[in-house]
Amino acid sequence: MILVADSGSTKCDWILYNNKESNPLKIRTKGLNPAVLNKKNFLKIVASSKELESIKDRVQEIKFFGAGCGSKTNQQKVNEILTSYFTNAKCTSKEDTMVAVLATTIEPAVVCILGTGSNCCYFDGQNIHMKTPALGYLLMDEASGNYFGKELLKSYYYLTMPKELASLFNTEYSLNEKDVLKGLYQSKRPNKYLAGFAPFLFKYQEHKFINDLLLDGFRTFVNHHVLKHREALKHVPVHFVGSIAFYGQKQIKQVLAERGITGGVFIKNPLDHIVEHKINIH
Repeated sequence: MILVADSGSTKCDWILYNNKESNPLKIRTKGLNPAVLNKKNFLKIVASSKELESIKDRVQEIKFFGAGCGSKTNQQKVNEILTSYFTNAKCTSKEDTMVAVLATTIEPAVVCILGTGSNCCYFDGQNIHMKTPALGYLLMDEASGNYFGKELLKSYYYLTMPKELASLFNTEYSLNEKDVLKGLYQSKRPNKYLAGFAPFLFKYQEHKFINDLLLDGFRTFVNHHVLKHREALKHVPVHFVGSIAFYGQKQIKQVLAERGITGGVFIKNPLDHIVEHKINIH
């Protein structure tokens, strides 16, 4: 049995492949980012899944694609944790951009991830090339869920959010300054906490303030990340995966058109797409 995982910071989707004839088993746990979680907490999330526990002795191979797995150190960390739990399995881990590539193309392309965090790479048909390091939510992650969560909170507390939106925002999230401070500075995963505000954007994205906020965020992402691949973009499209990209594709397409860039496909969940279209995982 082969267990494949696609993990962001918020959630991790697992697919268990038994054989070609049977339908794969889908499992979801909390996100597993080795750059954010220590070994104890990482393992705790894995071990808390009854579904994973029920198959742990039958898994022979694990392919883990995850946020925070861009470095050899974090890849080794993930491999050690998972093989300590799935004792009969061997494990390989790669950055989450690889599963995004597998879901979108077999041809050269620029591929972007916009979920809880954000990332961008160039795929030459065989290998991934990064122009910018992934330094996480404190310094980067432009146009991600946590980025837009920050922007919403700032506009709310700076009183730049229109009153009618501010009232809705407060009602939907029961904003209390002490709770916000606790979520930002005392929670184990502040990036996930921030990303929890992102659904508000797409519920009210027709509002000019929200539309402008989205456009500004996507322009920042394109300028700092996508345009780093400007030579490749003369010949290849740019694809997007992740919930922020999927629900914000109207604004993304506008930003790309402003820069004369060819937009490609938009996929919400890359692993589901891979399973649905029976794409081989290498």
